[in-house]
Amino acid sequence: MSRPNSSPMQRRRILLAASALAGGLLPGHTAQAAPIVERPDLQSVFAENGTPGTFALYDVAADRLTVIDRERAARRYVPASTFKITNSLIALETGAVRDENEVIPYGGKPQPFKQWERDMGMREAIALSNVAVYQEIARRIGPARMQAMLDRLDYGNRQIGDVVDRFWLDGPLQISAIEQARFAARLARQQLPLSARSQTIVRDILRQPHQGEARLYAKTGWLFDSTPQIGWWTGWVERSTVIYAFSLNIDMAGARDTPRRIAIGKTLLRRLGVLEAS
Repeated sequence: MSRPNSSPMQRRRILLAASALAGGLLPGHTAQAAPIVERPDLQSVFAENGTPGTFALYDVAADRLTVIDRERAARRYVPASTFKITNSLIALETGAVRDENEVIPYGGKPQPFKQWERDMGMREAIALSNVAVYQEIARRIGPARMQAMLDRLDYGNRQIGDVVDRFWLDGPLQISAIEQARFAARLARQQLPLSARSQTIVRDILRQPHQGEARLYAKTGWLFDSTPQIGWWTGWVERSTVIYAFSLNIDMAGARDTPRRIAIGKTLLRRLGVLEAS
């Protein structure tokens, strides 16, 4: 309800905020009052793969959000390795890393995967999802700059806690699928409050193999220190000048479920007409 003496602009802001809250969306993002299309029929894709999950698709041109399981799409989770997108942006913007090819030491300690036990640049490290390399990058950035940049980017709940090289793996940082999709859309359009150079480089290292006429940019994530484990897949698709940003998260029992992230995501993108049918 608007106040008796409020201006038309004030009334409009109040209505937008009420609409966002009534829809179960997170406060602080007025853009989330955009139309929302729910697709409960597509929950069958998750059922067919034997796992609960959610999917958020943001059609930039239409300013329209399509969601599967609206409640879960608005629920925040630890981002795991999808944060490598943001970590890369912050590293470049702060000068903690010169460019995507600067070789970063992994630290010399045994890693969960042998392929991580090498020094490498961000281009290779993001493709291999090398946690050790990105932990070194976070330490270079430092807590003060990391916090300032998360505030500037309005990323999730913006919380880094006391451990600068673990907060996206263990928490307290959390973000929802809706927020992830909207963040990806801003990066896709180079509309983040960062230099064009930083955004261009990160766009480039996220580029995936050719998908017909579409260009796919994406990053997976795997939160394995939780029950259930959480799998992420976040990015965007460009078709000509049209951008569709997306984020998926699913429950996982273990490593055997990791391929389901991309498989379910691509199925949903095809069902929604974003990717061509295979």
